[in-house]
Amino acid sequence: MRARTSRRPPEFYMRMALDLARQSPAAPYPNPWVGCVIVRDGRVVGKGFHRGAGTRHAEVEALIDAGPQASGAALYVTLEPCCHHGRTPPCTDAILKAGIREVYYALKDPNPRVAGKGARILRRHGLMVRGGFCRREATALNDVYLKFQTTGMPFVTAKVATSLDGKIATRTGQSKWITDAEARRRARLLRAEHQAVLVGINTILSDDPHLGPRKAGSGEPWRIVLDSRLRIPCDCQAVKSGKCIVACTSQASAARKARLERAGVKVMTFKGKQVPLKALLKRLAREEIISLLVEGGGEVLGSFFDLRLVDRVDWFFSPVILGSAQSRVAVAGLGAARLDQACWLRDASIEKVGNSWRVRGRVPHSAGTQRT
Repeated sequence: MRARTSRRPPEFYMRMALDLARQSPAAPYPNPWVGCVIVRDGRVVGKGFHRGAGTRHAEVEALIDAGPQASGAALYVTLEPCCHHGRTPPCTDAILKAGIREVYYALKDPNPRVAGKGARILRRHGLMVRGGFCRREATALNDVYLKFQTTGMPFVTAKVATSLDGKIATRTGQSKWITDAEARRRARLLRAEHQAVLVGINTILSDDPHLGPRKAGSGEPWRIVLDSRLRIPCDCQAVKSGKCIVACTSQASAARKARLERAGVKVMTFKGKQVPLKALLKRLAREEIISLLVEGGGEVLGSFFDLRLVDRVDWFFSPVILGSAQSRVAVAGLGAARLDQACWLRDASIEKVGNSWRVRGRVPHSAGTQRT
């Protein structure tokens, strides 16, 4: 029996599903963004999207919306239906029970518990299953989830606010404010899009930043502080947020660690003299923190770039020139010895924000990808 669908191409309904996926009121991490549309006799009879871990998946939401009209219909979903028991039952079971006859999906789910198994189960039960529709758009939507599932690491965004000559403070250390109010507001909104915001201890000691979105109704991100010797004050805003993780080394004082833990801080301890960033990221991913905004300072950002841990850059430029070799730079670290080792952004865009500009781009993780 063929599903009673319209003659519109699958991409038409897949783009509807992608638009639905973006309607989640909050980032669903560590789960993916997923939208679903059910079509029968050329008419959309069911819609759904995933709202976060522990809630119903998009397919189930759409099946509930469609009710009996799902029988004999076609289902369009942005990610291959799951087939395992997690926080919720398998979507493949719900699809089969509803009598869906055709399934179209955008991306194969890289989660090892799915990874093609969901599609195979549906095919074994006689459904027509096809994938790969709107792959590029679906990949961009779920870049965070896809990186986590394929590497076990969080997706890292570097957020920087500088003068035109790339400085984050004058030679005397003055930094407030280089960018204008609108640029700062837009930068804070980035925090609401990520599960965690990371800074170094010097940023905490010099600025005592809030590190939250300061936006009503938005979720509060974790504040992650790199602090090898546990110098962070218990009365700083990061600690008082109630969602603070401090990464230190085994050389840190046990008494300071105990004092921070009594204040509600989660302390992660690593061997050596410096916090190993890759090991920290893997540990955060095991804690289901898979979306990370790195705000600095310069040495921290430099280390992330040197180790090729940055996936995306959001850089806010203000029309001011600070000058001086002694002014603090946005990205320190070792840096590139040759141009073909430099970080050349891909798919870069520029946007006017207040009296500043925002440059956003992806970081390719292979050498020699720059333009000539």
